[in-house]
Amino acid sequence: MSETVRNEKVDNEPILLSEASKDEYPTGLTLWLLVGSVMMSVFLIALDQAKVSWYGSAYFMCLGGFQSSWGKAYKFFPLKSTFLVTLFLFELGSLICGVAPNSNTLIVGRAISGVGGAGIATGGTTIIAFCAEPKKRPTFMGLLGITYDVAAVAGPLLGGAFLDKATWRWCFYINLLIGFVVAVIIVFFFHLPSAVKVQAATWKEKVLQIDPVGIVLAMACIICFILALQYAGTTHAWRSSEVIGLLVGFALIFLAMIAWESYQGEYAMLVPRLLKQRDLWAASPYQFFFAGSFLLLLYYLPQYFQSVKGADPIQSGVDNLPMVIAIGILVLAGGITVTVTGRPAPFMVLGAAIATVASGLFYSNCLNIAHAKVDAEDISTVTAILYFFQTLGGAFSISAAQSAFVNRLITTLPLTAPGVDPLAVYVTGSTELRIVFPAEDIPGIILAYMQGIKAAFAVSIGMFGTAIVLGLILP
Repeated sequence: MSETVRNEKVDNEPILLSEASKDEYPTGLTLWLLVGSVMMSVFLIALDQAKVSWYGSAYFMCLGGFQSSWGKAYKFFPLKSTFLVTLFLFELGSLICGVAPNSNTLIVGRAISGVGGAGIATGGTTIIAFCAEPKKRPTFMGLLGITYDVAAVAGPLLGGAFLDKATWRWCFYINLLIGFVVAVIIVFFFHLPSAVKVQAATWKEKVLQIDPVGIVLAMACIICFILALQYAGTTHAWRSSEVIGLLVGFALIFLAMIAWESYQGEYAMLVPRLLKQRDLWAASPYQFFFAGSFLLLLYYLPQYFQSVKGADPIQSGVDNLPMVIAIGILVLAGGITVTVTGRPAPFMVLGAAIATVASGLFYSNCLNIAHAKVDAEDISTVTAILYFFQTLGGAFSISAAQSAFVNRLITTLPLTAPGVDPLAVYVTGSTELRIVFPAEDIPGIILAYMQGIKAAFAVSIGMFGTAIVLGLILP
């Protein structure tokens, strides 16, 4: 294709990512530096997902609420500079957390990190899509899956080491060091293919495309759902006006969000035109259920090791290694196999069917399916939509599992440890049980804890089963 013809195509119709010249893809050291920098940036946001409670909730709410809007921003603003802005926001939030004098400041810092992290996830994956030829892309997406895998182990290990040898503030300071390296590599080595152009629009259109109303509705949905499940059965009864009001609010806001996104059309953060494509409407709920169940396992397995087995945070990370190593191997194997066969759907069904052992097959394949048939200008939007459902799945599944865990724990304790206050056990960390409570009460408490963890795992089993069914309809 001549340069003249290619420029006419840019002006008049979308450019498919597969049509980019092979000469424009980075190779050798430059390619691996860029892939490595994206892996480090993904490592940052994956590592931060391990921080829970309201500190983590603030992060997840902003991570989910801003995910799709950043995808639209990448369509209307330069990819490199926009990615660097998101990295700056994430690092700013980490700095605020590191120097936070109180809990409120820490929550604000986590929220800012969530806003930036949403853009890092989408932008990093989009950078990979523009750095690798289509036939090689599944392998590199598999490497991003391994990065999530490594972060799952590194979180407890690093957190335990910092608490033991230094201060918890280094859990956030380390983000600054890694982020600086990522920024330097992106600034000096990343260049977009010439066929890819930023879509022209006025500033008003750009703001409308980011869909601020959609952001507010999405965050309101997440807040209502998380609060309802955090309150139910612990500080408030399931039939209390607070819990019922939050659940009703969640349902009404969710319906309002659907209506608003349909009305917005191309201005929506969840673009109806793209969601009508089978590749995306099938992959999105699969992403929700599989990612949610997987993140649930990553959260509750350390809880099991720390409460039932009596391991400290570092040891629980070590105990988690067999699952995580198996997943890491299959992440890469799945990416390479899809590269060779060009058929990701069968491996996604297999990954869901054997769940924990092969869950690595899920990471890259949803993105591979969704990226396969979209225009280059829609790559970031599609990526953001999938990450939106992934983040939403994690936030909802962990909240649902936490509710199941707490309610089963509180109802079981009067039977297994009659003299123990259930709420006292609930507010005590899993690593502190053997310190806070008398030795004679520990066996009953551990038994109740185990019943609660089983209830949480039941949520994961249901979500994995749903993912199997959804995997069967993927193209």
